[in-house]
Formats: sequence, structure tokens, C-alpha cells
Amino acid sequence: MTIMTYPRIKRIFDFIFSFSCLLVFTPLFIVIGILIKLNDGGPVFFRQKRVGQFGKLFILYKFRTMKARAGSENGHFEPGDQSRITSAGKFLRSTKLDELPQVINVLKGEMSFVGPRPEVEEWIKAYPEKWLQVLTVKPGITDRASIEFRNEEKLLSESSNPKETYLKVILPRKLDLCIDYVNKNSFSEDIRIILLTFKTVLLT
Repeated sequence: MTIMTYPRIKRIFDFIFSFSCLLVFTPLFIVIGILIKLNDGGPVFFRQKRVGQFGKLFILYKFRTMKARAGSENGHFEPGDQSRITSAGKFLRSTKLDELPQVINVLKGEMSFVGPRPEVEEWIKAYPEKWLQVLTVKPGITDRASIEFRNEEKLLSESSNPKETYLKVILPRKLDLCIDYVNKNSFSEDIRIILLTFKTVLLT
């Protein structure tokens, strides 16, 4: 399968699978929404501007896991900050259920199931040349970086300077993995990442 035809096939798969997921998981969405509301009464969804393919901004959706704070929607991000995580949020994060609403982004064509995780503008500006390569493909719900840094929050919370650790240690490694993915951009690589994601979520 050539690199020219695979993105088209991938989009068809993304559309069909995301639509199916929304139908199947609607009852779960409702249950999670009720759980979040009962927990602290705040909004169900977390929305934030992220940078997508070719630098186009889009609104990423997640189930809210932290207490609401002004500025977060516009890209404010404090790596390693666990002080605002709600009790319901801890469960959603540990099971990765907070990521489920991103199937909406996939259905809209803003994201794919597999691809580099989308970042806020602050971190794009940190390594612009590398991001130029990464942003040639659609961002995804899962990738090799999200698997390797499954416990990223724990690593950052243990750092004396979480922001510097993310900027100088974690983000460069993520970008290297993303660039490697862009260079491969194949069906077999996507299947491998999906299988590794399920294994990681279920066994860790």
C-alpha cells in the first residue's frame, strides 16, 4: 500500500469506526457524564485548542477530569499539575476513558485513531522545525509516544521542575517518535500501535 493511497483509506476507516464507536458507547458517555456531574457539578466535557494537521487549530474534546480553571480552554497547560484532579477524574485517567470523546474529533476529520498526539501552541513553538514534519499528518488518539509515556503525569509530578522536564526531556523524545511515525505512515504500523495501546491499557 503506497503512502499516497493509505491516508485516504485511513480516513474511511476513521469515519466508519468513529461513527460506530459513538453509537456503541453512547450509554457509557451518559454514565460517565452523570458521574462527573455528581462528583463536583461542573461541565462534563473539557475543551481545549490544539494544533492539528498543517498547523490548523481545532477544539479537542475530553471528559473533564480536573476542576475547571480559566484559561485552560485557550491552551494553558501546567505539566504534572495533579492538584485539581477530581476523584472521578482519577478513575477516568487511569482507565483512559477520559479520551473517549475524541472519537468526535475523529468523526469530524480533525484527528485520526492513530497519529501524533496533538499539542497546545506553547509546545509547538518550542521546537518549530520538528513540528513542521510532525504536522504533515493528522494528530491521533494514540501513538507510540503516548504508550511509552503512559505514566507521564507520575514522572512530572516527581520532578522538581515539571515544565522543564517536559520541555527538555519528554517532549524531544515524543517528537523523535512522532517523526519516525510520519516517515513510516503505514497500515501495519497503525495496527501495531493499536494493539500495543490495548495491551498497555489492559495490562498496566
